[in-house]
Formats: sequence, structure tokens, C-alpha cells
Amino acid sequence: MGLLRSSPSLSLVCLLLLLPLLLFLSSVAAVLGRAEEDDPTIRTMEEFSGYPFRESPSWAEADSLFSLSVESENLQKQIDELASFSDTPAPSVTRILYTDKDVTARRYVKNLMGLAGLSVREDAVGNIFGRWEGLEPELPAVATGSHMDAIPYSGKYDGVVGVLGAIEAINVLRRLGFKPKRSLEIIVFTSEEPTRFGISCLGSRLMAGSEALLKALETTIDNQNISFVDAAKSAGYAQDPVDITSVFLKKGAYAGFVELHIEQGPILEEEGVSIGIVTAIAAPASIKVDFEGSGGHAGAVLMPYRNDAGLAAAELALAVEKHVLESGSIDTVGTVGILQLHPGAINSIPSKSHLEIDTRDIDEERRNVVMEKIRQSAIRIAKDRGVKLAEFKIVNQDPPALSDESVIRAMESASKDLKLSHKLMISRAYHDSLFMARVSPMGMIFIPCYKGYSHKPEEHSSIQDITNGVKVLALTLAKLSLK
Repeated sequence: MGLLRSSPSLSLVCLLLLLPLLLFLSSVAAVLGRAEEDDPTIRTMEEFSGYPFRESPSWAEADSLFSLSVESENLQKQIDELASFSDTPAPSVTRILYTDKDVTARRYVKNLMGLAGLSVREDAVGNIFGRWEGLEPELPAVATGSHMDAIPYSGKYDGVVGVLGAIEAINVLRRLGFKPKRSLEIIVFTSEEPTRFGISCLGSRLMAGSEALLKALETTIDNQNISFVDAAKSAGYAQDPVDITSVFLKKGAYAGFVELHIEQGPILEEEGVSIGIVTAIAAPASIKVDFEGSGGHAGAVLMPYRNDAGLAAAELALAVEKHVLESGSIDTVGTVGILQLHPGAINSIPSKSHLEIDTRDIDEERRNVVMEKIRQSAIRIAKDRGVKLAEFKIVNQDPPALSDESVIRAMESASKDLKLSHKLMISRAYHDSLFMARVSPMGMIFIPCYKGYSHKPEEHSSIQDITNGVKVLALTLAKLSLK
């Protein structure tokens, strides 16, 4: 040291010799630093985990996002077990609101939620909530879910994939070591199907704050003359009719809602696409029509003297088809799903007929034009056939729902990250998501189903397609929870 201090020229020589080495080391460090910053895998891991990768060594050993661990065999087993809670034999599934099988199914799903580490609660009409508390629980949560009631003699995948798949998506994230910023919540909606009380999406409609439905439930009965309130009480809900208002949610209650569902149509399977990203849900409307005629003996009353309520119903059914086709859009559909004749004897002219008509479109105005044409046809038919139009009642007339752009981007991004083929599409069937869109940004993930079959025992989605859907759902939830 003394030599260096006494020899400035020697110090300068040493520095000059060391400078190239120092510059080389500095440039290597800079290059490595930039490489780390630009590494797409690191950026994806940081975005997904919510933590800086370099400050979280535990993430260095985590599995790649592209091989998210779904316990597919166990998930299929759960789907099969839930299907066994049915009032009709396999392969069909019948699970009606508030029946013993429905209550048993609810207990089964709540147990799975508990095993997944979720805190479970239920509201006054039986909507079930399973919550994974986030790092910032005061923020609005991100939700997912679907329904598990099933119309008579249907299949085991409709709705159920979005319930059991959601629980598995949470398990996937837990196994990965993910920590959500916003809480994640699974919702099992009460009575998406209108089977028992003629009201579709009952639980989600109430969550969206339907005062009209709340009022209607005071007098709603099923075909056994059991009131909604009594049926709910028998299942352990609605103990105080006033507390049903507690089901209502305020707009913004959730930061986002994503529903995983089978397509219920053939497009994804036919085109060989793994994931459908729903951009809009068609607007449904339901109409009830009653005609009354004079009836009479099928042999004794001559044709010129008849006032046949059955023929009036048949003519209106054909008019529904005509008006739908006149709309000029493939997105306009109409169905006469119920046509009942009274007294229903082969040798008796129908004195009464009852129709229930379903019309849908992604364009609300176009659908409403079709509905008005149906009404005008009902009036004309009654006059021409000498029967009475005893009732023409619009039961519900819901607006369409658009998926939120931020949710669409998250679903698209998740599909791309997982290297799964995907396409944008609309849902012509309606779902609880239609009503969740009124209180939250909404989106839906579709997976293929065999020949588009649904609402029948042949309904089927492969476990590979279900697994793909669960992965996309898990990654979408993760992305949304970190916003």
C-alpha cells in the first residue's frame, strides 16, 4: 500500500489494466439483468403469482403455468357421484329445486368446498358461496360458479361442470402456491332451471335485485300446489319471508364473474376448437297463451260448427315459427315448448289449450318485434276460429347481456398462455351469467360437448375438454384477482 501511495504512476497503470475487465463484467451483468427483465416466462410468473419472481425463490421451483395440475380423474369421479343424486335412473339426471335429492347434492358440494379450504355460507334462498380470502379482502371479490339443478331426464354436465370445475380450479391455484390479491368466491346458484316454479335463474335474478320476482314469490306455487316459501322452508331456507331481500346485491359487489359451462351447441366440437369465449348472451322472453272454445263430442259436432281451441293453439305454434323466420336473422329463435289440451281425450274436441312460448335473440328490439307479431297472430286466430283468447301473458322479457371487455381479455390471455385454441362466440342459451352481468363485469368460458347435446341423458363432455376449461378458468381467475 505504501508503494502505491508513493507511486501515482503505478496506480494509474493498474487501473488502466483493470478497466477492460471491469467494463466486461459490468456489461455481462447488464445483459443478464436485461435478459431477466425480458424473459417472458419470468414476466408471466410474476404476473400470475402477484410477487416479483427474483424476490420469491419458492416460485423458482413451481411448475410451469403450461402444466397446471388438474386432478382430472378425481373431478370425473365427483361429476359421476353428483349425478347419482337423481330422482330418475342413470344415465338421466333429474334434480328439482328443494327436493331431497337437491338438498343432498347441496350437502355434497358444500363438503367439497370445505375440503378445498373455502369458508361456506348460504343466503335466504339457498345460493351457496365458498370464499377463498385474498390478501386484500376489503376489495370486491372475483367470483365464478354455476348451477346444479337438473330438469327431468337431463344429463350430468349442464351447470355441474361450472360448479365442480370451479372448486377444482381453486384447488389448482392452491397446489401452485398462488396467493390471490382479491378474494375468490364460488357461487352455486339456486334454480337456474325453471322446472318447479316456472322461473328460470331464480337465485341469480334475486341477487341482481329483481323486486318483481320478490313480489311474485309471495304467491308462486308448483304443480302440487306447494308455495315457493313453503318449499324453501322445507329445505331449510327462507325461514322469514322478509329476509329474502337480503339476497339482493349492489352493483359492483364483485370485481368480475366468470362462468365455466358446456357449450350446449355443436360449434366447438365441429370446428375442433378447445375453448369458446362468450361475448354476449341472447335475450330470453317467455309467453303464456290460453285459448278457450266450446268443446264437444268428436263425432257429433260437425266441422262447420266447431270452435276448436286445439287447432287455435296449433295455428299459433306455426305462426311463431313464421314470425321468427321473418326476422331475417339466424340469431332469432322461437320455440313452443309446452302445448296442452283439455280435456285431453281422443274423442273430445279440445275446449281449452295452453301454450308456453320461448323467444330469444341477441338483439332485444328484434326479439320484441317478433313477440308483438305473435300477439297480433293470437288475436287474429282467436277471432277467425271463434275461440276466446283467455290469456296472453309475457312472463319475462329479459335484456341481452354483453361480456365485459376486461374479462374477455383475461379469458383470451389465459387461453393463449395455455396454448389452447379458442374463438369468440355468443351464447344462445341463457345462464345465471345473464343476471350477474347486472351487478358485475361478466364473462363465460365454453367447452365442447358431444354433438351439442344438452338437457338429455346423452349430454357429454370429455374429461380432456373439462380439464382444459378448468385450466383456463383457474388462470383467468388468477389474472382478475390480481387487478
